[in-house]
Amino acid sequence: MKKYIVGLAFLVAAPAYADANADLKQLVDDVWAATLKEQPIYASALGVDTYAGQVGDFTLAAQDRRASDATAFLKRLDAIAVSGLDAASKVEAGILRRTLNTTIEGNRFGQRAINFTTYSSWHQQFAGMADNLPFKSKADFESYNRRLKQYARVNDENIAVANMAIKGQYTQPCETLTGFEGTISGLKAVEVTKSRFYGPYAAKRPEGVSEAEFAALAAEASQAIQMVIHPALDKQLAWYRASYKPACAKAPGVSAQPGGAAYYAFRVREETTTNLTPDQIHQIGLKEVARIRAEMVDVAKQAGFDSREAFIRHLRTDPKYYAKTPEELMLQVARVTKNIDGKMPSLFGRLPRLPYGIREIPAETAQGTTTAYYNPGSPETGIAGTYYVNTSKLDQRPLWEIPALSVHEAVPGHHHQIALQQELPLSDFRKYGAFFTAFTEGWGLYSESLGEEMGLYDTPDRKMGQLSYQMWRACRLVVDTGIHAKGWTKQQAINFMTDNSALSAANIEAEVNRYMSWPGQALAYKLGELKIRELRAMATKELGAKFDLAAFHDAVLGQGSVPLDVLEAQIKDWVAAEKAKT
Repeated sequence: MKKYIVGLAFLVAAPAYADANADLKQLVDDVWAATLKEQPIYASALGVDTYAGQVGDFTLAAQDRRASDATAFLKRLDAIAVSGLDAASKVEAGILRRTLNTTIEGNRFGQRAINFTTYSSWHQQFAGMADNLPFKSKADFESYNRRLKQYARVNDENIAVANMAIKGQYTQPCETLTGFEGTISGLKAVEVTKSRFYGPYAAKRPEGVSEAEFAALAAEASQAIQMVIHPALDKQLAWYRASYKPACAKAPGVSAQPGGAAYYAFRVREETTTNLTPDQIHQIGLKEVARIRAEMVDVAKQAGFDSREAFIRHLRTDPKYYAKTPEELMLQVARVTKNIDGKMPSLFGRLPRLPYGIREIPAETAQGTTTAYYNPGSPETGIAGTYYVNTSKLDQRPLWEIPALSVHEAVPGHHHQIALQQELPLSDFRKYGAFFTAFTEGWGLYSESLGEEMGLYDTPDRKMGQLSYQMWRACRLVVDTGIHAKGWTKQQAINFMTDNSALSAANIEAEVNRYMSWPGQALAYKLGELKIRELRAMATKELGAKFDLAAFHDAVLGQGSVPLDVLEAQIKDWVAAEKAKT
């Protein structure tokens, strides 16, 4: 296990170092050490045991402290002469500057008090904590139990922040909150041994823990679940019903909130790493929707249907396209993912060592959340990545979506990119702390197009599945900006997505709720994908016969997650280097 020794020295003036590169390295190390101190559970997931048993601070005062620290770090960064940095350090400095500025700017908005979405909440994050932690020793279980016992404080601090959101009129839209109560009440298991919080004790006992020790630790966890966590969940549910739900926002867009338009502009810049305006993004989306729609018409004709709409109706309603049990759906996913695994060496020169697994999305959140998602693993703690699949509402989870969904969430999408990043010779800050949605999700969406090269879309229904997923992300550009910048209603957004995509009604409902509750995040996918495709076209043209697709992919992923302007510069440098080779 790693151990970071963190004091207060990183908040005062930086000492003199030999040169600018050394100064920057020390600064980056200090920033990362401070990050781990503020995120102790994440630290444990990375194998850092310095903060074992701690859960962190969820107050607004903690947010202020982090912004103050970022300001001090930024002052140190400003004092480093850029002219003294080598090329790699200049990239590191640019990424660090962007990260610090985001922390500082984001803390200026009242919306900082929005501490849950339809996608993520403090109670669900706590319930899933064990999925990312190592359980190999008695100390690991003791640390976990200490964390369980602190949930009442975690809950109280988050409720206090959410009360500030209520006071400032920064609450989530009413229309997104259907089913939210179930994400709280669903965590209370009648049998404690069936609780998600009890998960580590339902697994096999590690050899390094005796039977007596394991039984005692399990009993301690059981008591914490019954005496601390369940009462806290009851308190949260009562608070939500009495205080938060009646104060939910009537307008669907964040721009209706105080300072909302400026906040949305900030979110757009943060998520896309571009300076595009909401209106520009809206227009890009409309153009992409028209392009993809034309392709859908062609596929429908190939399938023998008179219109795109007729084929989509068929895909949405024919029972043969839907699993009858969760197990059937998971078996279909497993077969597709193993097929993809076997094709990876043809498209990449470097593959990650860390494997991934598949798992069902927890039942209490599945009804209201997205079709699937990915959770990173950790080579340090021996935890594989996980591709989570939604097995609720089976009549809304078509089998023809599975190929496009799987290449996005598993490989060559999120697992491949993130697991590789964890192995790169980068600073820990870059490997584990610098994730840019436009790059990460842009790569995931670009990976869907690689299904063509893999031969995954070998039937009209699977091809329409790929195009539907492309259309889904193009619609996001229109719908997200429509809701948050153009005054669209939820029904307008649903109608637009229903008319243009082949997604089921349940998926569309969940997705629109997600965009309403998480402004700007959904814009990153399509914009990132378009940039990667643009760079591939440029490299293909410039290199001609020298162009190697696997080498291009390795170059895109070779520096980890970066802003889109940095990626463009890196690929242009790679093209120049390839041209120079004899």
